[in-house]
Amino acid sequence: MPIFEGLSGRLNNIFDDLKKRGKLNENDVNSAMREIRLALLEADVHYSVVKTFVKRVKERAVGTEVAKSLTPGQQVVKIVHEELIETLGKPGRLKLHSSPPHILMLVGLQGSGKTTTAGKLALFLRRKRNMSPYLIAADTYRPAAIDQLHSLGKQLDIPVYSEGVDNSPPDIVERGLAQAQADGADLIIIDTAGRLQIDADMMDEVRAIKERVDPREILLVADAMIGQEAVNVAEGFNEALGITGLILTKIDGDARGGAAISMREVTGVPIKFLGTSEKMDGLEEFHPDRLANRILGMADVLTLIEKAESMEIDEAEAIELEQKLRDASFDLEDFRKQLQQLKKMGPLTQILELAGMGQVSEQVPPEEMDRQFKRFEAIINSMTPQERRRPKLLNASRRRRIATGSGTSVQEVNQLIKQFQEARRLMKKMSKGRRLPQNISELFR
Repeated sequence: MPIFEGLSGRLNNIFDDLKKRGKLNENDVNSAMREIRLALLEADVHYSVVKTFVKRVKERAVGTEVAKSLTPGQQVVKIVHEELIETLGKPGRLKLHSSPPHILMLVGLQGSGKTTTAGKLALFLRRKRNMSPYLIAADTYRPAAIDQLHSLGKQLDIPVYSEGVDNSPPDIVERGLAQAQADGADLIIIDTAGRLQIDADMMDEVRAIKERVDPREILLVADAMIGQEAVNVAEGFNEALGITGLILTKIDGDARGGAAISMREVTGVPIKFLGTSEKMDGLEEFHPDRLANRILGMADVLTLIEKAESMEIDEAEAIELEQKLRDASFDLEDFRKQLQQLKKMGPLTQILELAGMGQVSEQVPPEEMDRQFKRFEAIINSMTPQERRRPKLLNASRRRRIATGSGTSVQEVNQLIKQFQEARRLMKKMSKGRRLPQNISELFR
């Protein structure tokens, strides 16, 4: 499901109606503002944020910048976009110590995704900043959390320090920090315990950890799916600890979007990261303009490019692919490789949303798109290497054999071949007179 799907749909319906009108009068603006207010409230945006947001938009929308515009409807969309960026706040970036070790402490309620986020953050900083991370398991209330952190550490090849559940978390963290320094780590991430709700014991414990190790960042990991309650949680932790940043998880779920829009404005604490998928590389630095684009159903091209550029693409293979596209020798083996690369970038619905094509996933259910990809791959896998290299060999009897081997129908095999031939024809046409992209990311520039 695209993030903020319901909110994006509602807002775009309002904007479509405005764009159909010529000059806007005050009644038109008032009607649109009522609809925007309802859409935001239904998306679980905090009521105080909705009130100030709509007030700011309305003041600008009835002013001269819209009245004198040749396209008033589009100007209102521009104002909403700018005010949404303002509400989301400036991007927060990690503040590290002047010298290592750099200590980050994750706090939050039980089930918010702290342990998984600890692994994601360690991986992100190792890749982006070439740091040597070390994880400390300080949740002594849930043995499963300690096991999970060890499992993630093994998967990511990152050391984990733990002492089981019998010792006090502040002592564990202090000894873990000493061990991390002895092992040469320059980044220490502390996974603390959570509760089902804020309580005094939890706050006393995390305050004691803070006093022992003086973390540079105290990051609240908050589940975006709990709506307005996330704002109350953030306020509680901020009052008790003085949190330095927010990490919103489960942004790719059924979140209505309200927490992401509300939390920075209500707490004054910057959002630093978004958890965008369950995969370990599903963590993004927060960019308010990009998130605003996605909320309003616009293309988030920069994030899409970053996803593509993070993939390891062999330069020799890219040059070879370009030549194949030029002389129409691009075959089904190459087609399969491109499908596999696209899959590595994340769920197809997420890629379409980033490209500003979220409406496609509304017309075709995400499950159907994923099934289509799997069918295409299964069909190509059922071909012989010779058939993949020479699609002209695929006569009727071969197609029947491939359909049987892939668990599909002849019609589906025919559909794949037709789409492949059309793609090859278009790519050859595009290649005439200009250089073809050697990296998939260049297609989105």
